[in-house]
Amino acid sequence: MAAKARMWWFALLLMLGSIAALAQSRPKVRTVTAFIRLDRQNYRQQITAALTMLRAAKAEFTKAGYEVETIRITSQPFPEIIKGLTPQQALDFYHEYDQLAQKEGFTPEIGPAMTKDSDDPANADLLAKIIATTQNINGFIVVADDAGIHWNAVRAAARVNKYLEDNTPHSEGNFRFASGAFPPAVAPFYPVSYTSGAGHEFAIGMESANIAQEAFTNAKGSLSTAGGLLTEALGKEAQKAESIGRRIEAQTKWKYEGIDLTPVPLKEISIGAAMESLIQNPIGSPGSLSTAFVITSAVKQVGVKQVGYSGLMLPVLEDSVLAKRWEAGTINRDSLMSYSSVCSTGLDAVPLPGDVSLHDLESIIGDMASLAVKWHKPLSARLLPVAGKHAGEMTEFSSPYLVNIHIR
Repeated sequence: MAAKARMWWFALLLMLGSIAALAQSRPKVRTVTAFIRLDRQNYRQQITAALTMLRAAKAEFTKAGYEVETIRITSQPFPEIIKGLTPQQALDFYHEYDQLAQKEGFTPEIGPAMTKDSDDPANADLLAKIIATTQNINGFIVVADDAGIHWNAVRAAARVNKYLEDNTPHSEGNFRFASGAFPPAVAPFYPVSYTSGAGHEFAIGMESANIAQEAFTNAKGSLSTAGGLLTEALGKEAQKAESIGRRIEAQTKWKYEGIDLTPVPLKEISIGAAMESLIQNPIGSPGSLSTAFVITSAVKQVGVKQVGYSGLMLPVLEDSVLAKRWEAGTINRDSLMSYSSVCSTGLDAVPLPGDVSLHDLESIIGDMASLAVKWHKPLSARLLPVAGKHAGEMTEFSSPYLVNIHIR
């Protein structure tokens, strides 16, 4: 009997181990994002309808064994929504909107403050105040598109960075703001997200850096085989997620727009670690740019409906390995910009000392915009200058999405 009991216990441990391994390898759903054309007069009813769909979607993914981290709602550019309001009335409206978001458990994106270089930069200053005085609202500024670089918008975006540095706790408001070039439509990831259509759509964002890690471990350092392994592994999960998305579309009558397959990280679920398992050296070493190209190419070949960036992002402070490499100087702005020539990295969640000048912020954003225009591709800059912090001092971010490191 004792032998049978031991065998039963051993079998149970194996089963539990298999279940744990499956749960670990399955990517999380970072977000299901609804896109609506917000009407200020009826927005509560619109939000209620969107939440009904989003909660049904979350239930479907949960039933299929996925963890859904966030539900989000994106609108058209907010200057269209607040026409006819004074700045204070606009602030009051978004304070009310933010309180609703907190109560109902969704994350709101209010789109770009400026879409053309001729737009009123006062809307950029208003966006800074909206983000600074709310808990959840995200927004951005378009700094480049088919018309070229928007230099007025670049200067406005740098001012927003400085305002949020000085007027939000630990300067964390900049985590909810970015400068966006060639912003992709119906992107589920924030803060570069908006809709120009009629709304009543949704998209999915996967947190699948762990899939890249597994694929590249199996590649054993071979760049020539890594891409195929990633496309195959990511494709299996993407097809499952897409079938759920189609089912949600049929059930709710909200249009399914697709999946952003960017293998986004979250701290220990690290795209930096995945890249290093393929390079077999710290990211920043020779082969890093090639690996960025392999990931982007592999993602693009996955046979599902894709939206957003669907490539490679390297959000420095959201990834434990990237944060360590930034702190050590293995990667820097120049290396991230070089990788951006073959992917959608840009400068994402990059920490800066608090005494960075307005001129330098403009130059950093302008460099990103210049590269985007040269290659006609979506890039963004989410810069996090930290008030009062100098080189060598530790950041003190409270966000669960951010890693604290010494500023270089």
